[in-house]
Amino acid sequence: MARDAENDTDACRTGPLTGLVVLDLSRILAGPWATQLLADLGAEVIKIERPGRGDDTRQWGPPWLRDREGNETGESAYYLCANRNKRSVTVDFTQPVGQAVLHRLAQRADVVVENFKVGGLAPYRLDYPTLAACNPRLIYCSITGFGQTGPYAGRAGYDFLIQGMGGLMSITGRPDSEPGGGPMKVGVALTDILTGLYATIAILAALAAREKTGRGQHIDLALLDVQVACLANQALNYLVSGRVPDRLGNAHPNIVPYQDFPSADGHMIIAVGNDAQFARLAEQLGHPEWAVDPRFATNAARVAHRDLLIPLIAQETRKQPTAYWIRALETVGVPCGPINDLAAVFADPQVTHREMMRTLPHPLAGEVPQVANPIRFSETPVTYRNAPPILGADTEDVLRSVGYDASEIATLRQKGVI
Repeated sequence: MARDAENDTDACRTGPLTGLVVLDLSRILAGPWATQLLADLGAEVIKIERPGRGDDTRQWGPPWLRDREGNETGESAYYLCANRNKRSVTVDFTQPVGQAVLHRLAQRADVVVENFKVGGLAPYRLDYPTLAACNPRLIYCSITGFGQTGPYAGRAGYDFLIQGMGGLMSITGRPDSEPGGGPMKVGVALTDILTGLYATIAILAALAAREKTGRGQHIDLALLDVQVACLANQALNYLVSGRVPDRLGNAHPNIVPYQDFPSADGHMIIAVGNDAQFARLAEQLGHPEWAVDPRFATNAARVAHRDLLIPLIAQETRKQPTAYWIRALETVGVPCGPINDLAAVFADPQVTHREMMRTLPHPLAGEVPQVANPIRFSETPVTYRNAPPILGADTEDVLRSVGYDASEIATLRQKGVI
């Protein structure tokens, strides 16, 4: 476990986006995931939150972070997963004076990220045309469920809904004919995460374009578009064949054997990627003849005869515990592995070697755990500067940085704007 520093100063930032200023008007997960990634890469991210309540996910618990005495802090684990390296500023932008605060912040920002409904920020003069008029270099990324145009544009979109509408659930889960069969969502809000990654890519591309043109632009990013795009090989399986893919549980539509198998003490994964690997698997299972059987010798043949082959493999894997098979198969270069729960994941020697669990100093808890950013640069490393901020912790510092004096800040506080 690695422990990281807390000071959010320019001197601490070494990332490739050092000097970039991001105004984060997003909530929940897709937008905050994108802005946390930008912050990890060195950007200054100013998270705008509602006074008194903040990001919706602050209340999405339990579990809650506990303080040094073991008491619940009111900081949810959900909020803590997507908001490190940011500065929290509370502003009530339903008031004109609050809008003026955000206009001033937007004038010095490079990027704005928001995930309100289509047109939701226009009444508050925080839409792209308004902010671009005062900062033509601004990159403005709008994340919505269905995009800025189309018959569903006005609808709210949530990850679970989009996994269903976008086809992911139709190919996830066991067939209806099996016990427990039926469509199933992924165990994390994967569409939100993927949208956050696409948002980051789009923002970086828009920044590169700005270097050439001097102008910012509006990015229209929809969860449904992202989900459809990420159907990947399954989408092309359908578009090429015209056949709607079936749910296959943990099996692969194009590769066999590539799924979970029972062992004497649980389950394991075997992921054969080519015919040579299959021959070695067959040898270890005590059936070298499978490798020359015309029903199994090639991947195409194995896909055609999966209903015959899979039970034969399972019959053999049940005879030994998972650890036995992993040792035997790894020795001959057959990809395989256990099905770890999260305790096993964070105890795994490879995961610990890569320092994928880190801690950051926290004003209430002493320290807070974090999952590391997986990007490894040789020259401009990711930085872990500060824990997900307490609501409004940076309001006064940020406002002073854009010219508000103590008297003006006091007036804003008195009026409930901050």
